[in-house]
Amino acid sequence: MAIEHSEQYIFLVDDEPIQNEMLKDHISSLFEYKLKTYESGEDALKDMHLNPAIVVLDFHLNSHLPDAQNGVEVLKKIKEISPHTEVIMLSGQDQISVATDSMKHGAYDYVVKGETAFHRIENIVDNIIELHSLKDANSSYKKVIGFLWLGVALVVAASIALAIYMTKVRHYS
Repeated sequence: MAIEHSEQYIFLVDDEPIQNEMLKDHISSLFEYKLKTYESGEDALKDMHLNPAIVVLDFHLNSHLPDAQNGVEVLKKIKEISPHTEVIMLSGQDQISVATDSMKHGAYDYVVKGETAFHRIENIVDNIIELHSLKDANSSYKKVIGFLWLGVALVVAASIALAIYMTKVRHYS
């Protein structure tokens, strides 16, 4: 059962084209986001005007371009440009310092490449979708509550005005 978000993008940024294509196939079979793949963070940053909901970003992005920015540098720029974009860091390194550095700079989660990586990314995307749904519901709830309070305030103000009017009418009668 695919979850429809056809107007939103997921960017996949990895300098290994096979990894990108396999992840793209996996995600597209589960979610109906528009998917774009990039081999460098610099290329992905050029398309940030598309406001991707999610970016899956490899930590090491310099296997083809030695002077390419690493994932944390790209992550920082993504968060500057689009703070609401959720970034899932993907890395072959199982080092806590890399994970904490990624999280410190705004990554939603950190996934180590391996057998379970695609399944973990799938679960994280589900969690992000759920989080966004809850935020949308909360925002709608706040608007409804705001309108209800406005209605209550208007009724109270009208009641006070009526009471003042009735007092003046009795006073002049």
